[in-house]
Amino acid sequence: MRGAKSAKWVGGAVVIALAATACGGGDSGSDNKNRAIDKNGTFVYASGEPQNPLQPANTKEAYGSDVIHTLFTGLVDYTPGTGKLVNMNAESVTPSKDNKTWTVKLKPGWKFHNGEAVTAKSYVDAWNWAAYTPNNQTNSSWFADIAGYTDVHPEKGKPKTNKMSGLKVKGENEFTITLTTGIPYYAYKLGYEVFSPLPSGFFKDPKGYGEKPVGNGPYKFASWDHKKSIKVTRYDGYQGPNKAKNGGVTFKNYASSDGAYKDLVSNNVDSMAIVPEGELANYQEDLGDRAINQDFSMIQTIAFARYTKQWKNIDVKVLQGLSMAIDRDTIIKTVLNNTREPATGWVAKDVIGYKAGACGEYCKFDPKKAKQLIKDGGGVPDNKVSIQYNADQPHKGWVTAVCNSIKQATGVNCVGDPKTDFQADTQTRDAKKVKSMYRSGWVLDYPFNGNFLRDLYGTGVGGNQSGFSNKDFDKLTAKADKAPTIEKSADLYNEAERSLQNSFPSIPLWYGKFQTGYSTNVSGVKFDQQASPIFTEVQVYKK
Repeated sequence: MRGAKSAKWVGGAVVIALAATACGGGDSGSDNKNRAIDKNGTFVYASGEPQNPLQPANTKEAYGSDVIHTLFTGLVDYTPGTGKLVNMNAESVTPSKDNKTWTVKLKPGWKFHNGEAVTAKSYVDAWNWAAYTPNNQTNSSWFADIAGYTDVHPEKGKPKTNKMSGLKVKGENEFTITLTTGIPYYAYKLGYEVFSPLPSGFFKDPKGYGEKPVGNGPYKFASWDHKKSIKVTRYDGYQGPNKAKNGGVTFKNYASSDGAYKDLVSNNVDSMAIVPEGELANYQEDLGDRAINQDFSMIQTIAFARYTKQWKNIDVKVLQGLSMAIDRDTIIKTVLNNTREPATGWVAKDVIGYKAGACGEYCKFDPKKAKQLIKDGGGVPDNKVSIQYNADQPHKGWVTAVCNSIKQATGVNCVGDPKTDFQADTQTRDAKKVKSMYRSGWVLDYPFNGNFLRDLYGTGVGGNQSGFSNKDFDKLTAKADKAPTIEKSADLYNEAERSLQNSFPSIPLWYGKFQTGYSTNVSGVKFDQQASPIFTEVQVYKK
C-alpha cells in the first residue's frame, strides 16, 4: 500500500524481516570477493520525501515507512514466506481463551536512542496518543479494536477521555490489551509500525519529534534535509537480533525513477525501489548478477473515488464492465515486460488465507460483455474517466495502456491524471479531491488476508481513502474477526472477499513482482516480502 514503489502506499509498515530470499541478492559478484568491508560504511538508497512527519502512527506510505522501520522496532515481526510470528521487543504475546485479552511481556533492558528505558508505559502512552482524535494521526483507526477507542476517537463530537480503557499497565515490562471482541490473529497486527513505542519526551513536543524522531530500532536519526535526504546511523546499544551490519543509511530524494536508475548503474546510489519501465528490458544486462527479480505481497488496483458525483450512486454493473474492459494479459506482456501476474481477486498472494478467483469473470478481458454491462448499468457519467497516479514513479506507461484498453473495448474516454510526485498524489487522496479514479495498491502490513480486506475496504478505516462503504461487507469482516481460530477467520475473510464482486470497491489489476538491483559498493542486499530492503543486512565495501 504505498505508492513510492509500484504500489506500496499505505498499510503501512515495513516488516523488519529477519530473513529473505531474493534473486540476485547477496554477493556483489566475483570481483568483490576479496574486498574489505567497512562496518561504518553508509548504504545509499533512492527514495523520496515522506508525506507526513516521521511519527509511527502518521506514516502509511513507503518513503516514510522505510525510514520509520529503521528507527523503531515493535513487539513482533514475521518470518518471510511462512508468516511465522517472531518476538522482537516482546518476550511474549499471549491471548486469553476467547482471544479478547492479550497479555504482553517485554524483554527487559531495551533502550530508546536517548537512553530512556522502553517500558510497558512507552507502548500504552504511544497508542493512547495515536488514537486520540485531536492528535490527528492518519493511522488512528488501527486502534479501533481496543476497548474504549470510541471514547478517545468518537465518530462525532469531542472525545470523553484521552485513554482507552482496554490498555492497562501491569508492571514495568507488562501490559494488557482488551479488545471489544476476540480477534484470533491480533498478534499479527502488532507487527505494524503504528504499534511502536514512544519516549516520554515525544508527548511534550510531537512536532519536534516528528522532525527528529527518537526510536528504539537498529538505527538512530541523524538528519532530515527536506526534499533532499534523510540520514540514519547505526545504534550500537540496540538490543534486537537484527543489529545493523553497516554504519547507516542515507535515503536520497529523487524526482524520478529514471534519474535514480542512472545513478544506480553508475554506482552513485546503492539501490532503488523499482527499475523504470523503460529499463526493464536492459536492467539485467546493466547490472548482471546484481539484478533482482522477486515476488512480493502486493496487489495493484484502480480505486473508484466513491465520494465523487460520478461514482456516488453508480450501478455496480458499470464498475464490473470497466474491469472487464482491461486486457491485463496484453498490458503485462507488452508494457510491463512480463513482470506482473494478472490479479483474480483483491488479496495479494503469499499471505495466510489467500485464494485465487474471488473476482470471478469480472477480472477477465471480455470487450463485448464489458460494453454490455456498462450499457445495462446506465453508462459511465459523462462517458469519461481519469486515472490519477504519481509521476515520479513508473506508472505512466501502464496507465496509458489501461486507458487505451478501456476506450477500445467500450468507447468510454479515459485519460491519465498525473500528479507531480507521490506526496502530491497522496495529499490529493487525503483531501478527497480525486476527480474520478486513482492508482492504488496494497502491500501487506501483516501476512493475513484480512489486511487486504477490512484494513482497506472497511467503513471508515485509515486505509480506505476512496469513501467506499458496504454494510454487507462490514458484517462479513466483523464475523471473520470473531472466529475462534486464525484458520476459521481466514476462511470467513474469503467469503467477504468474494462478496466484493457485488460492490466492486476497486479494479484488481495484477500481483506484485519487482525488479531492482544494487551497486558494486555493497553486498548482502536483500528485500523483504514488502519489497523493502533489509537495511540491517547490507554490508558496504571499503573504498
